[in-house]
Amino acid sequence: MKTWRPASTIRFKALGLHWRDGQLLASEVLDDAGRVKGVRPLGGTVEFGETAEAAVIREFREELDVAVEITGSPVFMENIYTHEGTLGHELLAIFDVKFSDMAYADDTRIAFREDSGATCFAEWFSLDKLDQPGGPRLYPDGLKAHLLKTR
Repeated sequence: MKTWRPASTIRFKALGLHWRDGQLLASEVLDDAGRVKGVRPLGGTVEFGETAEAAVIREFREELDVAVEITGSPVFMENIYTHEGTLGHELLAIFDVKFSDMAYADDTRIAFREDSGATCFAEWFSLDKLDQPGGPRLYPDGLKAHLLKTR
């Protein structure tokens, strides 16, 4: 298994919040042993010269081969975190998105590939099941509190 570490620079990322029946689509975040330690909305790095809006649309197309529509203005969060002992720092533009068709309407778990070639998995999670003892955390920290205030 290839281990991932945060970049030693500040990264700008765009994430998409896709909801189905009150549940959030999120991908697994693994520790070095391959155990799920949390989940995170799908999305990725905003490339130089690309808008955050274009990046989130591109990321869903690349990862799930699905077109998304942005349904509102982004929320911005700063995320300073530690993953497996390495400090990470990112600025996040977080958008509500919806699928433009019935893609994945009957799926509960979706396999997809990252740019690195690693196979990842995403599924829909109820917010009340996240950040509970023994359960997965919702990353970035603070996102769940924000969602509970605004949903």
